[in-house]
Amino acid sequence: MEKGENDPKDVQRKEKAKMQLKRNIGYFDGVSFIVGSIVGAGIFVSPTGVLKHSLLNVGIALTIWTASGLVSLMGALCYAELGTALPFSGGEYSHIKRGLGSLPAFVFIWTSTFTKPASNAARALLFAEYATQPFYGICPAPDVLKKCLALAVLWSLGILNGLSVKMAAWVQTIFTLLKMMALSVIAVSGIVFLVARQKESLARFEDMFGSEIPNTSQVAEAFFQGLYAYGGWWSLNYMAEEMKSPSRNIPLTVMTAVPAVIVFYLLVNISYLTVLTPKEIVSSVAVAVTWADRVIPSVAWIIPLSVAVSIFGALNSSMFTLGRLSYAGSQSGHLPVLISMLNVHSCTPAPAMIFSTTIASIFIIPSDLITLTNYFGFSAWLMIGLTCASLIVLRYREPHLHRPYKVFLPVPFVMVAMSFFLVLAPIVWSPNLQYVYAFLFMLGSVIVYLPFIHFKLHFAFLDKITCHLQLLLEVCPADESAKGKCE
Repeated sequence: MEKGENDPKDVQRKEKAKMQLKRNIGYFDGVSFIVGSIVGAGIFVSPTGVLKHSLLNVGIALTIWTASGLVSLMGALCYAELGTALPFSGGEYSHIKRGLGSLPAFVFIWTSTFTKPASNAARALLFAEYATQPFYGICPAPDVLKKCLALAVLWSLGILNGLSVKMAAWVQTIFTLLKMMALSVIAVSGIVFLVARQKESLARFEDMFGSEIPNTSQVAEAFFQGLYAYGGWWSLNYMAEEMKSPSRNIPLTVMTAVPAVIVFYLLVNISYLTVLTPKEIVSSVAVAVTWADRVIPSVAWIIPLSVAVSIFGALNSSMFTLGRLSYAGSQSGHLPVLISMLNVHSCTPAPAMIFSTTIASIFIIPSDLITLTNYFGFSAWLMIGLTCASLIVLRYREPHLHRPYKVFLPVPFVMVAMSFFLVLAPIVWSPNLQYVYAFLFMLGSVIVYLPFIHFKLHFAFLDKITCHLQLLLEVCPADESAKGKCE
């Protein structure tokens, strides 16, 4: 028989030659990515916000921690339906593009291209703060040293994520285990203290709702603080294209990771309240450090180290997902074509990782830029609302789309309402001119969208630059032979 295009060996060889993201992320990797994304420095350093805005009312504070976790779980279940029905890289971007169209998706990626790297830069600087402080005692560490360390961490993780998905997932799993061990020490110690000092400790919880009741705006502010601590539950959908058995693993991963974080957050808060009074918690700059000084003074240094480890894990997860967002945007023609190319050796989106890491590095050098992006906080919930709206639109517009998992339909409606409340509330309660600038910046995406995306304006010299960079980086377009057109 002649060796033709139907030869099984030839077909197999062609499949192997295809460049595409590989499905290397399993169930446990997915759980570690979600948990690692959610648990950053917040639960160790500043759970004071919820308690402060709850007017030191322990019962309301714990209720808000629970409610914030349940809202995050509802959002994660909405994303689980979209991730199983449309298992593509890009997270919200891919879902908004499918449900609401190209322009809203471009506004999302335009905004995220700046805000998400700025968030990564802030995490890297915070890691550098905690990593260097033990060497300087009560004196502040030099800014140059912190910025150099932050840049080193950013590029180390950027290179790691650009070289190997398996290695990045392994690092994420290790650091997630380490941070959960630290949380377990706090949670278990709290339970031991609760049992050992039963009368004294239980007295703080007997009349939990007895103190002053906060008003509506104070409850809402406490709710903002709680939701911020759960931020990151949306990360799994960015890597849906690389999940093994996504129709099974995405919902299972979400239903494992988010409830686990809720339980840990509640146990850790109870532990803090067992050892410290509400006034001590609110007056503490870093609650976990104050707790450690009281409970384990001889090894209290473990907590600052745990904070650094926690930030490092959250940064790794955030950089991984940001690379997939840039990759998806480029595949759709919303970013330069080079960014969607894959390394011919590792099949990883190396150009996307270089792109996002470079932008984050720019934010580190004049770190005042990071403060400007604080006013874009509302945009995260705006995009969550649009994503859940996309789910509703797709339910009615594409009823026959295969959905291995379907969330209860009222849930996305609740999430849309909740999202738009969280967008409008800070603007209405504390109006600031910077919000106008942030909104104008988002609208500015239309000026770029019309000529370059809608009317497809293109400059020929960019093709030559792309070709040279393709050879330099050893990358080629996804789903094409390893022999790129430039060779």
